[in-house]
Amino acid sequence: MGTAEETVGGEDVPWAEVGPEAARRLLVAAVEAFAERGYHATTTRDIAGRAGMSPAALYIHYKTKEELLHRISRIGHEKALEILETAADAEGTAAERLASAVRQFVRWHAGHHMTARVVQYELDALAPEHRTEIIELRRRSDAAVRRIIDDGVEAGEFDVPYVPGTTLAVLSLCIDVARWFKTEGRRTPDEVGAFYADLVLRMVSAPTAQK
Repeated sequence: MGTAEETVGGEDVPWAEVGPEAARRLLVAAVEAFAERGYHATTTRDIAGRAGMSPAALYIHYKTKEELLHRISRIGHEKALEILETAADAEGTAAERLASAVRQFVRWHAGHHMTARVVQYELDALAPEHRTEIIELRRRSDAAVRRIIDDGVEAGEFDVPYVPGTTLAVLSLCIDVARWFKTEGRRTPDEVGAFYADLVLRMVSAPTAQK
């Protein structure tokens, strides 16, 4: 999806968990503006204009531009955490769980690349207290992937001499998809997810995931 009509959870209505309708429209417009222009180059007037509203209307729902960014970042990071913890807690071998985590995490970053660019690359624009909150969500995401890799090492499935560094490499690889993925490209989000799952299993010296 290359417009503000991206969704976060696959719902028919973009950002359906955000209400009322005017607040949702403003958030969708903010995602589009931040992804295209960057947070600092975007004004509240830009956001309101994209939503077909007046600048004054924005402040009814969001006190500041930063509050909008925080709402976007929190929802996006919570979705990412849900994907990774669900995979970590699932039944199956470590290789199966790691493949599932990577496949779904990459699929989300490709299918929602506009949102993901804002979520992953505008962290420094958040206020200190909000940045601390988001960093904690990122720490928990890191812990979920690290737990899978630790399980694989303990079971003899993975050959990983340095688990923290490997965890960082896996997450960085997945997140970077949001930077380069294009809707009109040759591969679908599902195809990119499957490719990256296979690639990560090769990184940790595990058998290739079953397709």
